[in-house]
Amino acid sequence: MRRVEARHRWTLQSRLMAAVIGMVAFILVMIAVSTAAIISGVLQSNLNTQVAAAVRNVQQVGPSTSAIDALAGGPFPDGTVLVLRTPGRGDTGAYVDGRSVRALDEAQVDEIRDAVATGLPDSDTIDLPGLGDYRIGVTANQTGTVAVLGLPLSQVTATIGAILTTVALVTAGGLFLLAAIIAIVIRVGLRPLRSVAETAARVASIRMDQGDVAIDERVPADQVDEHTEIGRVGAALNTLLDKVDASLAARQRNEELMRRFVADASHELRTPLASIRGFSELSLRAMRQAQDDESRQRIAMAVETTEQSLERIQAQSLRMTTLVEDLLLLARLDEGQELVYGTVDLTRLAVEAVGDARPAGPDHAWSIDVDDEPVELAGDTSRLNQVVANLLANARTHTPAGTEVTVSVTREGHDAVLRVHDDGPGIDPAVTPQLFERFARADRSRDRKTGGTGLGLSIAKAIVEAHQGTLTVRSAPGDTTFEVRLPAKPRDPAGVQ
Repeated sequence: MRRVEARHRWTLQSRLMAAVIGMVAFILVMIAVSTAAIISGVLQSNLNTQVAAAVRNVQQVGPSTSAIDALAGGPFPDGTVLVLRTPGRGDTGAYVDGRSVRALDEAQVDEIRDAVATGLPDSDTIDLPGLGDYRIGVTANQTGTVAVLGLPLSQVTATIGAILTTVALVTAGGLFLLAAIIAIVIRVGLRPLRSVAETAARVASIRMDQGDVAIDERVPADQVDEHTEIGRVGAALNTLLDKVDASLAARQRNEELMRRFVADASHELRTPLASIRGFSELSLRAMRQAQDDESRQRIAMAVETTEQSLERIQAQSLRMTTLVEDLLLLARLDEGQELVYGTVDLTRLAVEAVGDARPAGPDHAWSIDVDDEPVELAGDTSRLNQVVANLLANARTHTPAGTEVTVSVTREGHDAVLRVHDDGPGIDPAVTPQLFERFARADRSRDRKTGGTGLGLSIAKAIVEAHQGTLTVRSAPGDTTFEVRLPAKPRDPAGVQ
């Protein structure tokens, strides 16, 4: 477990440096070993050639010549060893020591003699006591003289040692230089990644569970290069932070809308509840007074007061019922419920809605503009009828008497379009963005003649969007148009085409 934890504590820079330096070191060591082996083979081949040449130089020695005389009679390299077995002198041995020739002791002569007697090893190399390793060559002539000559391997060993030492020093220096260069390169290369980590750490320290949260932290632009992998990580993090920031802003807006919605709903319910409470208290007080005073006049007044109070209570109850039903409808539409699909004749629906609006708004001029061919689509007839009714009620309520309201239905490409146009005073541009929000009020731009919950346009928009359509408004003084655009053949969840 400790080994795993220790390995995990290594930084990415440390792991990269260890991997690169280790691989380069392995390659250099393999090159050094291969080079040393090749050079060693070449040097030993040259040494074998030298041994063969030296053996030829002593091949013609006479039977009475000693090893010292043979070495002294010709130029031989320093360290050359010679053992002669002649019929006249027996075994003699000598070696070249610088500029002089010295005799071998009996142990050294016996070592050479035993090696020759038992057959030389495959490498033709023996270890002479006090002299080191030697490469041996054997020859014999017609006089019965046997010569055993050897050259030292010390020069070959020294050369290989010098090469290995040089390679080791150069490799060590190169690895130190490589480590410094890699450290700089990796540090510069990982700078954007460190910037990403620092940005992520700063973002993680931001409290996001409440309040208006804005994430302003971003990976610096100079650390974002989409042509590199790390740069793309920084760009991806910035994109993620942008989306998270937008989501947090949307959440905050939704929370504010919900708080405002709850406040508006509470305000709408408070008035009828207060009225119900007041009228019920008035009715109870009248009944108690009638019980205390049993006069017919008191009883009649109590009955009349109770009847009026009940009527007002019923009216306020109906108002609350309408409000609650509208809120329930919006909730169900938000969940994708409450629609019953069928074939809808949008032309007939508009004609009937205008017919219903004329008695409700006799002081307005109502007109209808439709094509000869009916415009049909798949949808919920009752809900789409509610859309048109809400739009006409909105035009009637918020425009002065004498205003002309025109309803038109047409087919434009693959869309069915219904427009409600009026020549009233128009909508204040300041309230246009919030016009379709729940409990929205447009009193500043249009006279409000009757009470309402402010849910009519929001319900209409929710119904239209549930049909995969759009509801928009375009307004200027004397020219206001609400446009409902629906797919002529929308996707039908109920399977009706």
